Amino acid sequence: ENLEQTGPAIFMPVKESRSCTHDGPGMENPMKRKLAAFALLTTVSLSLSACSDDSGSGNASGEGTSSSQSTAAFNDADVTFAQQMIPHHEQAIEMAQMAETRASSAEVKTIAQEIEAAQGPEIQTLEGWLEEWGEDAPSGEMDHGDMNHGSGDDSGMSGMMDEMQMEDLMSESGADFDRMFLQMMIEHHEGAVDMAETEVQDGENADAIAMAEKVISDQQSEIDRMKKLLGS
Repeated sequence: ENLEQTGPAIFMPVKESRSCTHDGPGMENPMKRKLAAFALLTTVSLSLSACSDDSGSGNASGEGTSSSQSTAAFNDADVTFAQQMIPHHEQAIEMAQMAETRASSAEVKTIAQEIEAAQGPEIQTLEGWLEEWGEDAPSGEMDHGDMNHGSGDDSGMSGMMDEMQMEDLMSESGADFDRMFLQMMIEHHEGAVDMAETEVQDGENADAIAMAEKVISDQQSEIDRMKKLLGS
């Protein structure tokens, strides 16, 4: 009887051992949950970091857009400068092209070529600005008489030649052409410098002001050269 009573006591530890074996997997569940939570937190952290980077990029882009818009700002003086400098440059190019076949001085021909090379691209730039600003560009269909050119007139385009002056220049050749070309182009350039100085003083658009400053520098240099040629 004593053996039978102690028998169950001998097998009790075995049952407890099975219970511990059964609890083993249960012990792993909290660890798995911790690992899963850690992975989730890492993913969220990376996502937030990416969003922060994107937000920073957006701000940088926004600042760039604001800066671009500021640079593109313009006023009435900018529009007037562009609208008047286009026909002014066109007439200078017309005069310069006459020199190709009528001038006898190599120096005069060189200056004429430089004028055409510089002012042609500037016309295209001015026309592009007017289009961007939603303003009308000169049609180029007016003749010299219709535009009422001349120094000190109400058009504001100082130094422009009238139709008769252009016809007189066209009729000359050789040394007479050289002399008339230089006289007329000096006056024409001086008018362009006046217009450019007005733009520098009253304009708002940074690019237009920069072009005006270039016109002043380039054309004043050409004026000095042409005056020397006249005096030689």
